[in-house]
Amino acid sequence: MQTATPARRKATRPRADALRNRERIVTAAREMFVEFGPDVPLDEIARRAGVGNATVYRNFPDRDALVREVVCAVIDRTVQAAERALAETGDAFTALERIAHAAADERISALCPMVSSTFDRHHPDLEAARLRFERLVGEVMDRAKAAGQVRPDVGVGDLMLGVAQLSRPPAGTACMSADRFVHRHLQLYLDGLRAPAPSTLPGTAVTLEDLRRP
Repeated sequence: MQTATPARRKATRPRADALRNRERIVTAAREMFVEFGPDVPLDEIARRAGVGNATVYRNFPDRDALVREVVCAVIDRTVQAAERALAETGDAFTALERIAHAAADERISALCPMVSSTFDRHHPDLEAARLRFERLVGEVMDRAKAAGQVRPDVGVGDLMLGVAQLSRPPAGTACMSADRFVHRHLQLYLDGLRAPAPSTLPGTAVTLEDLRRP
């Protein structure tokens, strides 16, 4: 008598509505973290996302998981914007501009500081997103310098520090009122990175290691 072989179960994929709910939660969380900081009640995030509290906790068991997902998502979208620019134009400086403006749209400079204040910044997901971002920015900066598009006395740290300072909104709901100035001032800053340089900068080119050094 032969024993029936148990049928192999197929791995279930998340339903489309479940994926949409997760995206709505992440979008709402990003908006509210920018407006109110990382301590905004999760119930309020659920309300803005248009889902129930249970849906939030089913997707994100704690606040750390949600903040981490938000930060990884905005880093990934910024990377994708630069990759599209390179694919479409092949121009390194255009890709640098796309990185800066995409980072401002994502409010990455307001979100990333939350990492160190809420949980372990060395979580594997965050490390992978950060390394992917830094590797791409470094490669694009090197290509722009090799093409004579970027002045030689600046580094990746200069770019990232300038983007952070110009695009970080003040805390509170009024932060959105500054949006109409951000891209204008970012472009002024980016134009200052172009070669040939009209002046000599004090100090030395800033690296990412310089930014991490206390």
